[in-house]
Amino acid sequence: MTTRIPVPLTQFVVKMHSRCDLACDHCYVYEHADSSWRSRPKVIGEGILAKAAERIGEHAVAHRLSAVRVVLHGGEPLLAGPDRLRRAAEALRAALPADCGLDLRIHTNGVLLSRAFCELFAELGVKVGISLDGDKVANDRHRRFADGRSSHPQVLRAVGLLNEPEFRHLFAGLLCTIDIENDPVAVYRALAELRPPAVDFLLPHATWEDPPKRLPGEATRTPYADWLLAVHRLWETDARPFAVRTFESVHRTVRGLSSLTESLGLEPSDLAVLETDGTFEQADSLKTAYDGAPVTGMNVFAHSLDDLARHPGIAARQSGLAGLSGTCRACPVVRACGGGLYAHRYRADNGFDNPSVYCGDLMTLINGIAESGGSSSTPAPVPVQGGRPLLSTALAPAQLDELARGYGGAETVAALGKAQLSLTRAMLAAAWDASGQGRAAAWGLLSELDGVAPGAVDAVLAHPYARAWAARRIAGDLTVGLGPLAALAAAAAVRAGRGDSVPVPVRGGWLHLPTLGRVAVADGEAVVTGRPGGFEVRAADGSVTTVLDQPLRRIRLAGGWTVALEDLDPLRDSHDHPVAERLSEAELLGWTGALREAWELLGRDLPAYAEGIRAGLATVTPLRPGPAGRDVSSAARQAYGAVGIARPATAPTLALLLAHEFQHVKLGAVLDLYDLYDRADDRLYFAPWRPDPRPLEGLLQGTYAHLAVTEYWGTRTAAYDGLAGEAAERARAQFALWRRYTAEAVERLGESGALTGLGVRFAQGMGESVTPWLDVPLPAAAERAAERARAERTAGAERVERMVEA
Repeated sequence: MTTRIPVPLTQFVVKMHSRCDLACDHCYVYEHADSSWRSRPKVIGEGILAKAAERIGEHAVAHRLSAVRVVLHGGEPLLAGPDRLRRAAEALRAALPADCGLDLRIHTNGVLLSRAFCELFAELGVKVGISLDGDKVANDRHRRFADGRSSHPQVLRAVGLLNEPEFRHLFAGLLCTIDIENDPVAVYRALAELRPPAVDFLLPHATWEDPPKRLPGEATRTPYADWLLAVHRLWETDARPFAVRTFESVHRTVRGLSSLTESLGLEPSDLAVLETDGTFEQADSLKTAYDGAPVTGMNVFAHSLDDLARHPGIAARQSGLAGLSGTCRACPVVRACGGGLYAHRYRADNGFDNPSVYCGDLMTLINGIAESGGSSSTPAPVPVQGGRPLLSTALAPAQLDELARGYGGAETVAALGKAQLSLTRAMLAAAWDASGQGRAAAWGLLSELDGVAPGAVDAVLAHPYARAWAARRIAGDLTVGLGPLAALAAAAAVRAGRGDSVPVPVRGGWLHLPTLGRVAVADGEAVVTGRPGGFEVRAADGSVTTVLDQPLRRIRLAGGWTVALEDLDPLRDSHDHPVAERLSEAELLGWTGALREAWELLGRDLPAYAEGIRAGLATVTPLRPGPAGRDVSSAARQAYGAVGIARPATAPTLALLLAHEFQHVKLGAVLDLYDLYDRADDRLYFAPWRPDPRPLEGLLQGTYAHLAVTEYWGTRTAAYDGLAGEAAERARAQFALWRRYTAEAVERLGESGALTGLGVRFAQGMGESVTPWLDVPLPAAAERAAERARAERTAGAERVERMVEA
């Protein structure tokens, strides 16, 4: 038996009750091959709950888990009663270490859901998922009481409760099991009318021994794919009004990203199930294969979760491509499909060494979704060095904690940069794939160079605005054309210096080579050739150029930080403010002096932030000045490593703007890797420093940026300790104001109820950073000045709030 744990377990299903108040005829627990429910206790015991919480807690500590998800399940979990559910939630929270978040959910048929249950779940932070198969006709086909009565009215009442303002944040979504006899349009419309944050459309459980339903005389061999594609078309037409994991997983996996569900993709399973008798089982879906299929022979008292993670059945669901049948491994859509749900591969003669019984449906679904988005079913070759994954969540829990407190040293920020480079590669692949150009010269050269000169490709793709083109193309903006991708390939060829050539379209008389500069060239198609130590550009008119007319200018600062002043790239207009044109020599000198002084101030006043800035901020894009007296700065979400700033009047202000905007850059990179909040939350929140309400991400971004602002004014205040004067008084007043604003914002984030378990942990880290500043004594005059400013802002926010409500 192996002693290594390939993947720690982070998702747990805890069976609270083994019976159900409905008699759904498609239920895998009671109606399929496994009959173990008959011999199990109806309700999970107190001792089992306590031991389970202890096991999960020790597993989290041993593997330094940043978060775990626990789903309270059944049967019907509400039958366990509110007291048992409360004790389960409290035991789990008490057992987990302080640095591990808990995403706690309950999945119910909704029949027993009441206001009292919702109030309990609001108190305990439990999100609620509801099973509903569509309109009344669709739902009544399977989800009935034992006496045949419809459950539809009770389920609608439950969803109505969750849609009330005080409980909306608890609503996790709906789970709909597909029946091809149901009208997909009617099902979709019925579910969409309920305004769910998410809907999971599930294939009914089936195996090669017990195949899925087929309709008599049906004209298609893939009815489940056709049903889902009909829903997908409506979902896209309606601008994706709610999350659908199946559709989003296909969109992600065909572009090399991770799946959001175990039924697609090649990600290893990290799920375990605890039954009411204390036994550990594998995924519940295996109950559809054969009697005893999920059994592990382990229980919560005699076995740790490490023991369970080593079980051969769980390991089999963690082996990726190697664990699939030969048919699957040879399939062109295998990385998107992943062989389908493990249980659906079962055949009596060879176990699970088969494609999914839904193989044809999955291929048709994946191809159909890919084609609807302008993509082919087999994505174009992606530059991937040495087989490395396209997107790597390469942050250790300690690094995420470091970032949560607002900081991030060189190693942590380098890890963020590595993940961003992977994401840039994936987005470029998706955008190029959607272009339909196949192995055109630019893409083919990038792919080739990635194998022989990976450093050259990395240097170009790490350019902050390399991804801006891909983001615009993916968003449907085709006005940017394909030229920027060709320019990236040309820049990589120049850096590689091997003699490779690539044609690049030229418009407006300039050929831009990202990370290098630009050349004045006649419009048309120029051919760029990389030479050892240089390059050659042959224009459409036959002229040849071997030098940059306007090189990208870089400023070397003390301590090894080199920053580019990007005033050339056509895609640098990704910021919220107009960009400056090419800097004059006098403007360049002004920027050079200001940056050198600002960098010295950052090292003195914000040393814990300066290290990350040096490691991750590669580019400053000059912006046009704002209105008189207003400083202008920006961070673009699709331009990691860059900030836009209009040079302010003083170096201290520039230092503050650099720190403030790089906070946005870091948090944007974190949000690309982790869900810190419920993205379906559509409420608006007031930040203490703004009169207008913002989405939750806006509040989160502002709070995170103001951690640095608070520390900046805190250290400036300390420097003025015992001194009088206007500068000292201003520093104290600003410190008093921003420490209070930031602490209040952290509190609002915690009260939102929309943070994930990991998001709660992240907010706690922010709180740990700002709280000590609240204890720093300040003169009464500074506190009064801060209170006046805060009162004025609060009054303005209240006026806006009344207008919004009206």
